[in-house]
Amino acid sequence: MIPFGIALAILGPLLLAAVGEWRSRSGPEPLGEYLAAQGTLVALSAAVTWIGLERLGWSPSDLGFRSLGWRSLDLGVLLALFFVRVFGPATYAALRRLRARGFERGLAKLDAFPTWTLVLAVCVGGSCEEILYRGFAIHGIEELSGSTALAAVLPLAVFALAHVPFWGLAPALTTLASGGIFTLVFLWQRDLAPNVVAHVATDFVGIVLPRLRR
Repeated sequence: MIPFGIALAILGPLLLAAVGEWRSRSGPEPLGEYLAAQGTLVALSAAVTWIGLERLGWSPSDLGFRSLGWRSLDLGVLLALFFVRVFGPATYAALRRLRARGFERGLAKLDAFPTWTLVLAVCVGGSCEEILYRGFAIHGIEELSGSTALAAVLPLAVFALAHVPFWGLAPALTTLASGGIFTLVFLWQRDLAPNVVAHVATDFVGIVLPRLRR
């Protein structure tokens, strides 16, 4: 059951992204399909959580579900500030210097959707990706292999790969770095809350805020 759960956690979003990109080649993605993709991501997160808690007998803390406290919130806010004020500007500057295509291609695809759907996608993506790639995948691979290094590297690599279909290669490579930071924080705290707070806040600033400023 652990290998199945791991495959669901790290390959499910990749397959979902690949199907979405393939579908978009025939025209703009309909709103219904876009929302269905968000629902599928929620379903994947619920499924692996159920597998971990009910089928494998893990505790909620094994998956990174801990009591929400000020320490978690404070760390999440600090992490978000780092991504927004330091990592983000440095990333955009590096992409421009390398003359690589940035996040503009992906953001342009989102222009077809109402603002509320972007808020939904940011909340769903930021929370579900942490549950899948950090919460379940890391503990599952550790249980299966006994290697924390493998548990850190394998989900991280697929996490970055899953961003290629929508955002493109260069932006996806930046998620290898940001995802690496999320991975290190999770290994340090074994708490999903700081990652979720930072992930959602950072994506909101990068995806939703520009729309609100128009």
